[in-house]
This record gives sequence, C-alpha cells and structure tokens, in this order.
Amino acid sequence: MMFSKKAEQIQPSITLAITAKANEMKNNGIDVIGFGAGEPDFNTPENIQIAAIEAMKKGLTKYTPASGIKELKDAIVEKFKRENNLSYKPSQIIISTGAKQCLANAFSAILNPGDEVIIPTPYWVSYPELVKLADGVPVFVKTDENNSYKYDINELEKSINSKTKAIIINSPNNPTGSVCTKEELIRLADFAREHNLIIISDEIYEKLIYGKEEHISIASLNEDTYKRTIVINGVSKTYAMTGWRIGYAAADEKIVKLMSNIQSHTTSGPNSIAQYASLEALVGDQSSIHVMIEEFKKRRNYAVERINQINSISCIEPKGAFYVFINISNIIGKTIDGKKISGSLDFCDKLLEKGRVAVVPGAGFGMDNFIRISYATSMDNIKNGLDRMEEFINKLS
Repeated sequence: MMFSKKAEQIQPSITLAITAKANEMKNNGIDVIGFGAGEPDFNTPENIQIAAIEAMKKGLTKYTPASGIKELKDAIVEKFKRENNLSYKPSQIIISTGAKQCLANAFSAILNPGDEVIIPTPYWVSYPELVKLADGVPVFVKTDENNSYKYDINELEKSINSKTKAIIINSPNNPTGSVCTKEELIRLADFAREHNLIIISDEIYEKLIYGKEEHISIASLNEDTYKRTIVINGVSKTYAMTGWRIGYAAADEKIVKLMSNIQSHTTSGPNSIAQYASLEALVGDQSSIHVMIEEFKKRRNYAVERINQINSISCIEPKGAFYVFINISNIIGKTIDGKKISGSLDFCDKLLEKGRVAVVPGAGFGMDNFIRISYATSMDNIKNGLDRMEEFINKLS
C-alpha cells in the first residue's frame, strides 16, 4: 500500500522522542534524570486554574469561533500595545492550539509549492518539518557560536534566490538562548525589506530573559516591518501552560483570514476552557512570572558554570529561554566500551544508557557537535545530572 510521500519525509520530534524514552525508563524503575523537556517544571498559577474551573461552571464549554473568542483577542491586542508597542485590531489576531499550530497555519497561508523559507542553524526541530508540510523548502543558514548563534547578513545574502519567500527569526532562541538586539533586528528588517520577504517572528520565550537584554518584537521597528511580519506567541512558556495548548499570532488581516480559514477546516476553534484560562493569564496577576524567572536565572547560572568545569565540553551563556546548548566537539571520536561516539546521537544514547541522563542531540537542531539540555527542572536534578554527565565523560577514552 502506498502512503503519502510528503508524510514519509517528515521526521518525528527528537525532543519528544527523548522525553518519551526517558519516561519509559523511569516507569520501569530506572533512575533517570531528564534534561529533554521544553516546558517549565512549575504548575500553572492558581488564578489561571480557577478561571478554567469557573469557565466550566458557567457552561463555557461549547464550540468557539474558529479563530478564537473575542475576549481573548481583545486581551492579546492590549498585551501587544502595552508590552510590545504594537497596534493590532482583533481581526489581525488568531488563537490556535499552541504556537506550533500558528506556525503551521502561517506556512500554509503564505507558501506555494517550492517556495523557500530561510531557517537559522541551529533551529527548533519543528521549523523545517512544518515548512515541508506546507510544500515549502527549508533553506538552512549556518550561525556561529562565536557570534552567539545570530544571523550573519553575508551568509543570508548567499541564501537568496527568486524562490525565497520568508525568513524565520526566533528570539529568545530555542535551542541556544540567544536574544537579538535592536541593532541586529534592524539589520534583519532591512534585509527582509530589500528582498521582499515575509518575517516569521517566533517570540514564545519573550518573557524569559535573564540579563540586561530586553525583548523587542521586530514588528515594532517600523511600518514596513510591521506589515511583513507574522508574530507568533502563546501562553505555554510564560505561564507554565504547555498542556493547555493555546498560542496566538498577529499579522496583516489578509494573512490572518487565510490562517483562520485553514484552521476552520482542521481543528476549528481552540479548546474553550483553555481560552478562558489564557484570558486570565494575560489580564490577571503576573507575579508568578517573576518568581519563575528568578528561579530559572539561578539554575542557568549554576548550569553554565558547572558545564564549563567539565572536561571536553563547553557552552556560552544563554540570555533567554531555558536551555543550554553544549559544545561536544572534543568528545566526537572518543570511545566507551570499545564503541566510538561519532556524533550527538551516539553521545546521547550512551549517556542515557550508561549515565542515566537524558539530553537532546544537536543533530535534531542541525548541529551534530552539540547537545541541548533544559534547566526547566529542579536544582537538585541539574546538580545530579551534570555530576553524572561528568562521570560519564571521564570514562571516555
């Protein structure tokens, strides 16, 4: 029997696969420390939980409009105005089942078969697969650790041709934690204008920044950039609501209408209860964010210092999100129990098998000499997990 060639080209999410494997080992009684999950380890704040319960009690459990409820759209409009200096109308907002669906809708709305989308390497694992699902072609532009994994305009220029349709910007970044400055965003906006590109700006980690850096939405720079940008965001990371599955996007009305039409025939409107919970997240008490940020900052500081004390691996300090991207170049080629480590997949498999630590191979992000760990776990797990990693690395020859 023949199946879809497109579907057979899609790779499973390596981050979800690692987490599932680690959980399976835990369920079998094996003591595994997991650094794979891309979600806060905090519970959803109580005021948001209460709002969800109240929504159910009020009977707000029916279908909603395909693009989301008006109350939440209004709150998102106010959020953009208050926090990002962006002015949108509710008709420019779509609410979806997670930011991932916003991205899928956006690519389906803007791409024709063969259109190319520029993606920075390293990249979030789903970007290229979502582009391919929309009949687009991912074009990878390498970034450099010495430049904090930021786009280089000279490298971008080499990727341009008549089929180039869009460019993805992810700041704060997964997996590197890098944060774009205003000057860097201006250069990227100029590049997009010169080549008439649509900008996909993934800003899901915007609140999770730990130093003097600040989040700036590229759409806020000027009128031209505003018109050509699709801003992607959501409540998952900021409010510890990953399982509630609410994301949102803002863009030109025509693009949002196309995205809404697509969504109306796939999932229809997002979960009604989760939408009312997300409304409370945006308009209610924000103190939980600051508690979470302070804790993540402590964990990041410890993890970065400890990693750079371990022989043969290193990292730069991430400025945002909750990941550390670790360089394992000096480990490639080493052996354990007579078996050679030829890349990040081998390293991660052996680390899980021998060291009982689950990390994500850099191959899934397009850089095989790296691994990603998440510090969205307890300080005890971070300390014990990195100790185990050091013990494992010291056994390599």
